[in-house]
Amino acid sequence: MQLNFEEQTLFEESSQAAQPLAARMRPETLDEVAGQQHLIGPGKVLRTIIEADQVPSMIFWGPPGVGKTTLARVIAKQTEASFIDFSAVTSGIKEIREVMKRADTMSKQGGRTIVFVDEIHRFNKAQQDAFLPFVEKGAITLIGATTENPSFEVNGALLSRCKVFVLKALETEELLGLLRRALEDPRGFGNQDIRIEDDLLTAIAIFSNGDARTALSTLEMVVLNGEEENGVTTVTPETVEQCTSQKSLLYDKMGEEHYNIISALHKSMRNSDPDASVYWLARMLEAGEDPLYIARRVCRFAAEDVGLADTGALNVAVNAFHACHFIGMPECSVHLTEAVVYMALAPKSNSMDVAYLRAKQDALTTMAEPVPLIIRNAPTRLMKDLGYGSGYQYAHDLEDRVAPDMQCLPDSLAGTEYYIPSDQGREPAFKERLDYLKSLRKNQSNPPAE
Repeated sequence: MQLNFEEQTLFEESSQAAQPLAARMRPETLDEVAGQQHLIGPGKVLRTIIEADQVPSMIFWGPPGVGKTTLARVIAKQTEASFIDFSAVTSGIKEIREVMKRADTMSKQGGRTIVFVDEIHRFNKAQQDAFLPFVEKGAITLIGATTENPSFEVNGALLSRCKVFVLKALETEELLGLLRRALEDPRGFGNQDIRIEDDLLTAIAIFSNGDARTALSTLEMVVLNGEEENGVTTVTPETVEQCTSQKSLLYDKMGEEHYNIISALHKSMRNSDPDASVYWLARMLEAGEDPLYIARRVCRFAAEDVGLADTGALNVAVNAFHACHFIGMPECSVHLTEAVVYMALAPKSNSMDVAYLRAKQDALTTMAEPVPLIIRNAPTRLMKDLGYGSGYQYAHDLEDRVAPDMQCLPDSLAGTEYYIPSDQGREPAFKERLDYLKSLRKNQSNPPAE
């Protein structure tokens, strides 16, 4: 028995002609599924448990159009359990509890229920919690599908009771196989005479970016817009070009891919690779990322990974931020390009970041000693009487503009070094200056014997 919460059978019969190509070509067996051979190839774990009808609660995680829902439906056809299809968009707590109650009753009568939840990441914590007790006692087998990292989007208690299977974007060859099957299969265009060159199919496959649904939808579009003559439909390069003029990039500004790509940009700049840096920049901007967000990250990079090795880097980053603020997209793309290329080519030093982290560690883990009296202000007579500012030396009045014997760190941290210059870019000059200052302090603390 297969049920759908919206009062429709999962495989409700409908006119084949009225269905989109992607729906008509939806696989009904594991052998028809394109890609995911690491999971459903001969002898692989997911195929084994499906064929044995021993499906555990699990999460399918992967980008759009890679077969998450398809695999759930294949399981529905091959299992002896009841199958309930939930929509995370339309189902509330009340509806979940009603279905769970039915499933629990069925379980007590010896039946099994598989509950498929598409876009499970859209369920809030309370909705997800409603499944938990029924998963725990085995009343249901839960199959969730998500494009988001389940580590962040699925409750820990629920996730711990599910096996996570990672589905991958389809390779170009896998998409080509899918497109050719759609042209030959009677469910697709097998009953029509369609003429399309292999290089055009390849262009569609590349455009689809690993998404089977996009590949089939694009094929359907180019066929419907093909040139028909004497019962033969010919797909021209011009038609394919028009139908693939704008790629929809996988990018969720609130999801994992957002962080993956900004990480790729940061690490490409750190590795002094301007070409990779510009590519990841373009991936974000063309997917609709806020240019000010990128500009802020570049400002952070300028200090974290370049620092004093090139003091111009922060100026470039801040100027790019202001340019993005004043001009906006698409014009500010060139300013961000200039900034990320500059960062990639700049000498690298993380000494600023390391210095702060060392100081932070001491600030958090050592006793919070009071500020030395010598460097305290004394705005009142009482403070002066207590020794505030006593012995303070105004550096500008001294030779070398430094008071070498004036200790500015707390006693327990005296002599601690946080900033350690690198040998990159301009930092050797800062190192030379620092070494000189250290020598002054050392000579003051160890005056020559008379």
